[in-house]
Order: sequence, then structure tokens, then C-alpha cells
Amino acid sequence: MNAKELRELSTEDIRAKLMSIRQELMNLRFQMVTGQLTDTSRFKGARKDIARLETVLSERVRNEKEGK
Repeated sequence: MNAKELRELSTEDIRAKLMSIRQELMNLRFQMVTGQLTDTSRFKGARKDIARLETVLSERVRNEKEGK
């Protein structure tokens, strides 16, 4: 999912997706420790998705502050 698609989502949807991806990242860490994880590239993708979501949220907060 790219940033353009994320900007079209509502703030609540973004927060829900962020919590979901953080949960996925935690599960990936558990799988790594137990030796069940075979595709380690999913770590990088999850971290990048979290960064995109955080960026869009911070842009919205900044825009709200400037608008007031």
C-alpha cells in the first residue's frame, strides 16, 4: 500500500491499520525467535508500512494545527 492510497483513508482507519501491522510485526518477531519464520523480508515491509502510516498521521496532525 502506498502513501497516496493511505491518504484517502480516514484517520480511524489508519489507526486501526497501524495497530494491525504492529501486531503482525510482533507475531513476526515471535516466529523468528521460535524458528518458524522463513520469509524475513516481511520484517522490512511491515516496518515500512508502519513508517508510512505514522507519516500520514503526523501530516494530518500538523495540518490541523496549522488550520486552527
